[in-house]
Amino acid sequence: HGIQNLLIEGFSVSKSNYLFFLLPLVGIVLTVVYKVFFNKGKLGGGIPNLLYTIYKKSSLVHKDKMYSQLISSGITVGFGGSVGLEAPIVSTGAAFGSNLGRLFHVGYKKRTLLIGCGAAAAIGGIFGAPIAGVIFVLEVLLLELTIPAFIPLLISAVTGTLVSTIAYGEDVIFHFELTESFHYTDTLFYALLGILCGLVSFYFHRNIQVAKRIINQVNNHWARAIIGGLALGILIFVFPPLYGEGYDAVKALLASDSGKLVDTSLFFKEYSNEWFILAFAIALILVKVFASGFTMAAGGNGGVFAPTMFTGALTGFVLSKAINLLNLNFNLSEKNFVMVGMAGVASGLMHAPLTSIFLIAEVASGYELIIPLMIVSALSYATVRYFEKNSHYTHELAKKGQILFHDKDKTVLNILKLEKLVETEFTAVDVNGTLRDITEAVSNSKRNIYPVLGANQKYYGVVALDDIRQLMFKQEALDTVTVKDIMHRPQHYVTYGETMEDVMKKFEESGYWNLPVLEGEKYIGFLSKSKIFGHYRNLLKKETRTDTNIID
Repeated sequence: HGIQNLLIEGFSVSKSNYLFFLLPLVGIVLTVVYKVFFNKGKLGGGIPNLLYTIYKKSSLVHKDKMYSQLISSGITVGFGGSVGLEAPIVSTGAAFGSNLGRLFHVGYKKRTLLIGCGAAAAIGGIFGAPIAGVIFVLEVLLLELTIPAFIPLLISAVTGTLVSTIAYGEDVIFHFELTESFHYTDTLFYALLGILCGLVSFYFHRNIQVAKRIINQVNNHWARAIIGGLALGILIFVFPPLYGEGYDAVKALLASDSGKLVDTSLFFKEYSNEWFILAFAIALILVKVFASGFTMAAGGNGGVFAPTMFTGALTGFVLSKAINLLNLNFNLSEKNFVMVGMAGVASGLMHAPLTSIFLIAEVASGYELIIPLMIVSALSYATVRYFEKNSHYTHELAKKGQILFHDKDKTVLNILKLEKLVETEFTAVDVNGTLRDITEAVSNSKRNIYPVLGANQKYYGVVALDDIRQLMFKQEALDTVTVKDIMHRPQHYVTYGETMEDVMKKFEESGYWNLPVLEGEKYIGFLSKSKIFGHYRNLLKKETRTDTNIID
């Protein structure tokens, strides 16, 4: 915010400013410089990266994220990058929690809780909303926590809120006092807003991927920074509210001063034309997603939380303003629709309706809007779930099969590490051997299957005890029956890199209880279904039991 105020504080509201072409480009290039030369490419990508760290990297967040996210996002957004600071701040809080856990040598579960504490404190500090901070951790990050875990989460969220309030006062981002109450006669319009917010959420989710793909077609990161920065600059020059987080535009809408949307733009003279302002707001909803996508794909650092709030506020404004301008004998509160719209789009994009409800309720300093907040958030969530089962944060991870969200069985199964389950204590037989060699292997082994190997551990097949049960006591067959005569090569085998879900599908398709694990043609060992089930049960117990000592 300090960078932003320094750069644009003197801009005239009554004319467009050509620096909007240049500033975003400079910010993105500076961010890329920082990432390449100072951060060595270890920055990572906001909430999805944090989720991957929690579920796949034992909640071990790199130390540099305690400061690198703040530096890079501050430069990006300060120079006009059309993204939010919330995800970098949450990542920073999580990094403090993780590294505090490492300092005191706590285990994975408590280290994960400390990550949640850092994230809750971050959300509480940003918005002055401690309850929303706790619920954000439950809905977006950790998904499931035991009751005792609420105590450190609450303490952290309240502490973050108090510290930011002491430092900055109540108006950390924006603070809104309700002046207009909810009328039950508006319920139908709030329901319509919920469905509209769900559609806008889906539009945002799909098109931010499109915007990223457009820029990512350029392979060189410097060229991407320049092209993406220039594209962003053009959008901001035409639509100045796209500059930075966009909360100034939200504040203007809450102050019933929608004419400020066209300040410093080519359209300043239209500030009093309400229909033009309405059309301008619709255009902002449509192009904000591309501004955010260009910023991130070009190399800037930031998240979608603020763009979501910005888009939601405009959605609520557009609907209520349109109804009022049409003179349909309804007098909708545009301020209330702006607030509730923020919750609606946030709920749809993040798949976090409870976080959205309590965030706006706390920002509004009361629960007067709790009924419309619940209606809009629930309908938005239901609408977007019809089109997209995963949230914006989890979409790519789920698509790659890296994390399976909201399905506890699959999530626990996915945590299992294939390489730790491979059994190697099987007695092998030579592919050129005879039945005598197999019988010797039987006498030296406690297992009932024997891998058939050649030179350099090349896997040819397997011999099972049942295959030789009728032959092994016939003396005349010991040297005349060869391994090749008996062995069979299963059609199904496992390779390193496969997910446990894929492995279980192979067990189901084959009907086997043991499958060979290969690396190319090289034999590694066998994977046992019974051993997988045993580890699965143990891990499921750890994940679901109430740990009464979690706050020790």
